[in-house]
Amino acid sequence: MDTPYYRDRVHVLARACYRFLIIKAPKYYVYILECTDRSLYTGITTDLKRRFAEHKKGKGAHYTASHPPRKIVYQEKLPTRSAALKREAQIKKLSRQEKLAVIKSATKKRTGRAPVRF
Repeated sequence: MDTPYYRDRVHVLARACYRFLIIKAPKYYVYILECTDRSLYTGITTDLKRRFAEHKKGKGAHYTASHPPRKIVYQEKLPTRSAALKREAQIKKLSRQEKLAVIKSATKKRTGRAPVRF
């Protein structure tokens, strides 16, 4: 099975898999929104701008229809839908204070300073 033909086919298949997994596969985001009543909403999406616009229009989740979002306060990029769903579940289990700590630590890493307090 170690013929030039076989090696070429394996190479072509490996390249196609790489292209799909790295280049074309959608990336998923876990995000936390701060709503106008200062509540926090957690969700996942492949397109943050589109999803935030849907939430703003009241077309997103039922929760954000009655609690309009103000801004995205946290986002995390993950490679697969499964990983994003697991991370979303982890975040949803956290208390409000723990969620604020996650937001604060992510903001510190990104900007080097703490965010404005809620």
